[in-house]
Parts: sequence; structure tokens; C-alpha cells
Amino acid sequence: MTSSTEVKSSKKPADTRGLAGQTVGDTQICQVSQTELIYRGYEIADLAEHATFEEVAHVLLVGHKPTADELKRFKDELVSMRAVDRGILEVIGKIARSEPSSDDAHPMGILRTGISLLSHVDPDCEDNSPEAQMRKSKRLLAQIPTIIGYGQMSCEGKTPVDPDPNLDLAANLLWCMTGEKPSELNAKVMDVSLILYAEHDFNASTFAARVIASTEADMHSAVCGAIGALKGPLHGGANEKAMAMLKDIDAYIAAGNGDVDSFMAEAFAEKRKLMGFGHRVYKNGDHRAGILRSWGLKIAEQNGPDAKKWFDIGDRVQQIMFEQKNIYPNVDFPCGMTYFVMGIPVPQYTPIFVASRITGWCAHIMEQHQDNRLIRPLANYTGPALTKWNEARS
Repeated sequence: MTSSTEVKSSKKPADTRGLAGQTVGDTQICQVSQTELIYRGYEIADLAEHATFEEVAHVLLVGHKPTADELKRFKDELVSMRAVDRGILEVIGKIARSEPSSDDAHPMGILRTGISLLSHVDPDCEDNSPEAQMRKSKRLLAQIPTIIGYGQMSCEGKTPVDPDPNLDLAANLLWCMTGEKPSELNAKVMDVSLILYAEHDFNASTFAARVIASTEADMHSAVCGAIGALKGPLHGGANEKAMAMLKDIDAYIAAGNGDVDSFMAEAFAEKRKLMGFGHRVYKNGDHRAGILRSWGLKIAEQNGPDAKKWFDIGDRVQQIMFEQKNIYPNVDFPCGMTYFVMGIPVPQYTPIFVASRITGWCAHIMEQHQDNRLIRPLANYTGPALTKWNEARS
């Protein structure tokens, strides 16, 4: 009889690469589960339906739902902080104009540079006190749309516009990027998308920010690191790649090569990576995806058949992925379609993500600094065995 110590489990060990399934810290900011996404006690669908982005930003940064007076002061404060040092904007414009005129020219690098430059003119940069951290968080939230807009308008060879103090943050972001006042519906959809993207516990960019903050580095340094992490297509860049895939499908159909089904069959056969699907946490669907799809579809239907076709293609892709792979879309898939029918340049999709997620990042940086311990995990060494230098063959 085999003793209990000799019995080996037939269960395959869990793949913990990339810290999959590992809990690495505590947070009061956000809870992510298979059934809910909660910001400081408020569920995401409830926020998307009833709150504004500024209210959600107040919840994440300050820690509670604002009263009417608190919200007015918060919004007025953000509006007063929107202006960016003229010298920094000139650098942003110069970099943007020097970028190649192609889809490969990525504004995330421009935005990362802009945040780094802001650190040199922020009087609180090296102060990690709670009061200074809050002031820096508000400045970054207010100024990022200005930098995004200045970079985009410069890239297109247009004259950048100044922030509009009469517009809320979401509408002002659209104004700065396009130089056109957004419709009420477009402003609302942008506001909802910013709410949906604002926070998501220890995702790659947030964890990167917390690691940097744990060294007691300044907030701007941590945010620059987070932007670097978000730039990757497996994180923030997925919405751009998802839209690129839909364009490929549209071109495939227009060329007479087949329909969505045949395109997907070829993609499966060639084992292509299809962006905008699956999630490291959500296995039964991303709570945010359906919310954003519904709002994006309203814009598409308002804009006519040429806009609606992107949702027709996208819906069929989603259906095929579910039926054949049992994989659900994440929020980046409807985001690509939604921003596209809104007329937003594709390379700006991820910077818009930053304009939202800056609230979550700053909340986490402040939380890390308030109860800090250097984040320093261990690694499992899998390299060569110990060898004497003089015995090794050269």
C-alpha cells in the first residue's frame, strides 16, 4: 500500500507566471471579481448610469461621494489647473510634428514625455505628503487632456486650442483633441468611457506605479512608469489593435475575399492573436464591455449605416468567439468601435485611457505611500547549475 506521503496529485499545477492568481497586497480602492467591479463600494454599472466622471474621480482620489458643494469646488479646481506651461507645450508640439505620418506614430510616448516635463514645473514634485500628493493628482487629472489635445492637433498640423472652462472634463478632452465642440451624446459617451476605465485594482500599469511608489519615488515618476506599462498592446493598446482588426475584416470583405465568418476561420487556422478578447481576471465576461457597447451603438445608429457597420462586424466577431472559443470580449473591444464612430484618431485611444486611469493610478500611489513597504518579490532561478569559472569551457 502506498503511504500518503508518496501519493502524487494528478492535478496540473497552476500557472503562476506573471503573478497569475497571486494576491500581492491590500487596497481600499477597488474590488474586481467575476461578478462585480466596485470602486470604493460603488458598482461600475451603477456609476456608469448615475454618476459623472468628475464624481467618480472624487470618489477615487478623495475617498467619498462628493456633496453638491464639494463637487462644485472639485470641478472648479480642476478647471483652474488645466493650463500647461507654454514651454512644455512647445516641446510637445515639436515632438508631435516630428513624428512620422503613419499609424506607427504613437502619442503615448509624447504623453509620457509631457508628464515627465510637468514634474519639473510642479512645486510639489518632491513632496510626498498627503496634501501635496492630492494637489499633484488634481493637476495631472486636469492637465493630461491639454497635453493630449495639443499633441494631436500639432500632429495633424492644426492650431491647438486652449481648454474650454465651460466644458466638463470629458467634453473638454474631445474639444482639445478635435477643435470641435462635441455633441451632448458624444460628451456623454466619453464621460461613461472614462468612468469605465478609471480603475481596475492591481492591473499591470497600476502595479508598476505602486512598485515605483514603494521606493518612495515621486508621483510623476510612478505615473511615467504606469504609462510605459499601459503602452503595451497586451494592456492599454488593445483597443487600438481591436479596431485595426475590424478594419482588416472590412477590407477583407470589400476585396471580395469572403465574410466575417471566413475571416475568423482563417484567423483561427493561422492562430492569429485576436485583440479585445479574454481577460486575466474575468472568465465569464467583462462587466464594462456591454455598457460601452450600448452607448457606442447609440452613436453609430445616429451617424448612419457607414458607422453602424462596425458594430455589425463587431457583433458577429463576438458571436463567433463565444460560440467557437467560449471567449468573451473585454472592454477594449467595444471601445475601439465606439471611439472610431466618434471620429477619434485611433492612436489617441490609449492616451484617453490615461486621461481616465490617472485617477486610479494616483489613488494607488497615495495609498502605497501612506502605508509603504518596498515591493521586492523573489524569483525562482531556472538557470545553469553552479560552475567553477576555471573549469568551464570557453
